[in-house]
Amino acid sequence: MPAIDMRNIVGKMDILFICLDALRYDVAIQEEAADTTRVLNSYGKWEKCQAPGNFTYPSHHAMFTGFLPCRYDIKNQADRELLFYPTAIGLRRKVPEGAYAFSGSTIMEGLAKDGYDTWCVGGVSFFDKRSDIGKVFSGYFQNSFWNPSFGCAVKESTKNQVDFILKRIASLSKDRKLFLYLNVDAIHYPNYFYLDGAAHDSPESHAAALRYVDGQLGRLFDAWKAYRENAFVICCSDHGTCYGEDGCQLHGINHPMVDTVPYKHFYLVSAGP
Repeated sequence: MPAIDMRNIVGKMDILFICLDALRYDVAIQEEAADTTRVLNSYGKWEKCQAPGNFTYPSHHAMFTGFLPCRYDIKNQADRELLFYPTAIGLRRKVPEGAYAFSGSTIMEGLAKDGYDTWCVGGVSFFDKRSDIGKVFSGYFQNSFWNPSFGCAVKESTKNQVDFILKRIASLSKDRKLFLYLNVDAIHYPNYFYLDGAAHDSPESHAAALRYVDGQLGRLFDAWKAYRENAFVICCSDHGTCYGEDGCQLHGINHPMVDTVPYKHFYLVSAGP
């Protein structure tokens, strides 16, 4: 992962955190190599990383406190490259070079104290505010949004999420910076309906879902560059998933297909006035 100095980002740019929920590393690099995810490819290669948890709930608790997926080859916690440093947790006496040191229990709380508006556009059921557990992550943000059309079982879920965001950013004031978290759940199960003729989920339908998502992210990025100023984007998976490897199914278990995830970060440069 390229070295990033968050001191040149926080307070100066919007921050987009896009989680491609359940995306497998092997499928991500397969589609990258085939050039079928041209939007994401245009912003650099995927980095092979360790997942912070083996399903959505633990992974997001880790990520929202600054512990993003870390390089696959690191052997020591001290070798993590932290973009966000939680000062209250006592990891080190000194803030790592280039990290954003935040106070409070989450990145969003720290950024809000530094003048950001914090938004969440949810996807999977852990963001569905109709349940008590679905209110936990949503409660970390000043503004959180979820409706059934964003859910996993809806084939157009990512389009619906992007449409929702675009309606709001077109008229949003640039006076305050925005931290937007987007949970993209199209790649999560079920995803068989993205592959013509498929009756069940598979690595092939998982890949087809990623290709669909790539096109929708293109719409989001183009609009962001048109309506907003420069932005820093974090794009990653929270965990992978299994489709029968070693007899394993889905996630919430430790398996290389679950524990290995793709990660990248990059800039969106505004098109200007």
